[in-house]
Amino acid sequence: MKLSRTIGLFHGNIFLYSAIIGAGIFVSPKGVLKYSSLNIPISLSIWALCGILNMISGLCSTEIGTTFPRSAAFYFLLKRSLGATVAFLYIWIKLFAYFIGLAAPSLLVASYLIQPFYPGCSPPELPKKCLALAILWSLGLLNIQGLKTVSWFQTISALMKMTILCFISLTGIVLLVSGKKENVSRFQNNLDAEFPDASQIAEAFLQGLYAYKGSTLLINMAGEVKNPAHTLPRSLISAASVVTVIYLLTNISFLTVLTPKEIISSDTVAVSWMDRVFPSMQWIISLGISASIIDTMSCAILSGSRTIYAASQEGQLPRIYSMLNKHHSPALAVMQLIFASSIAVMHSNLINLIKYMGLASWFLNGLNMVALLTLRYRNPDLPRPYKVWLPMIFASLASSVFLIFMPIIRSPKMEYIYHAVFLFLGVLCYCLHVHLNQLSVFSEKITCYLQLLFNASPSEDDEICTCREKKYYK
Repeated sequence: MKLSRTIGLFHGNIFLYSAIIGAGIFVSPKGVLKYSSLNIPISLSIWALCGILNMISGLCSTEIGTTFPRSAAFYFLLKRSLGATVAFLYIWIKLFAYFIGLAAPSLLVASYLIQPFYPGCSPPELPKKCLALAILWSLGLLNIQGLKTVSWFQTISALMKMTILCFISLTGIVLLVSGKKENVSRFQNNLDAEFPDASQIAEAFLQGLYAYKGSTLLINMAGEVKNPAHTLPRSLISAASVVTVIYLLTNISFLTVLTPKEIISSDTVAVSWMDRVFPSMQWIISLGISASIIDTMSCAILSGSRTIYAASQEGQLPRIYSMLNKHHSPALAVMQLIFASSIAVMHSNLINLIKYMGLASWFLNGLNMVALLTLRYRNPDLPRPYKVWLPMIFASLASSVFLIFMPIIRSPKMEYIYHAVFLFLGVLCYCLHVHLNQLSVFSEKITCYLQLLFNASPSEDDEICTCREKKYYK
């Protein structure tokens, strides 16, 4: 039993569209415009630069995925380059990000779907949380059925939300080309807006990059990609380019219909846009937002379960998580994600922690770039089917340093202390769990019972990666 390589170029693009295009494009325009001081040229430039930066970071990650074509290639790189403690901290941060990152969107989708039944008032918390749990567990059961079943779901939902974004983009272009004074003046009257400072630009980038997150999904699933050296770079370049163009056109469409002040005063920019252009078709946007969020959640479950699977294979998480069911899916890893996310849904005050996870993703990106440079220095002869241009690695590292430290220097907040405490707790947990290795006999009994319950079997190690490990990491 092992994870089967079933993702080709087409499904690779579909998975990237599904992972990248989520709720971000519907909520980030407000934040980018706000921190750009309502300067439209700066705002659009930041969206374009975010796309370029996302592609550079993705290409750097592609070298990792092709060098170590296995699940959770980032984790494997960190463990081999910077040590087991750093790798465990990566798992520590990523798992909490997955738990909170699955709970928050499930509640958001539930709010969108249940709101029509409570016109004029906010929906009660109990039915909203029940619906959120139903969505979460449905996606978990879908992922247990294996990658082929998930691929069909991702294809349909990805095409649906791409169609909606193309509809918004083309409508905006038609309105702009038509030359109506009202639409064109929105751009002409805002060219002399205030220029943001460095701290505001960093905040605007963080807002924009939130809409691009998910581009590393295939790297986490490199063990299930056909011919990774061929598929990974081509899928990333094509998908990232298409998404960047669509995002730019979508923002231009928003700005064609709505003024900057209307955008930053709206919590749902797409709904406000539709209300202005096609008031009777608001349900299409609500459906598109819900499909985008659910689609992205499914990708997060795929990525998170493979991270747990890899850490289990390396002995830093219980062995049961590395076992596969008859559909070649790490069912126990999926269920662990769903169970922990369900706890976060029931205690919705935990959702506030999601605002603390923005810097964490760029901290991990910087850590990955340091590990990649370390690997190039220590093992220059390691086979690399795809080798990214070295200045791109330094550019990705520099952007991570800028986005992490600029907000801290210009506007220090208490939440940054929480980040340090969170990392310290991760080190403490590593010392207790990994070094002490307590209750091993009891853990074996639980593993046996769970293996029988879920009909799961131990997976085989990837022979290619095992040979490389013996040769280069003695």
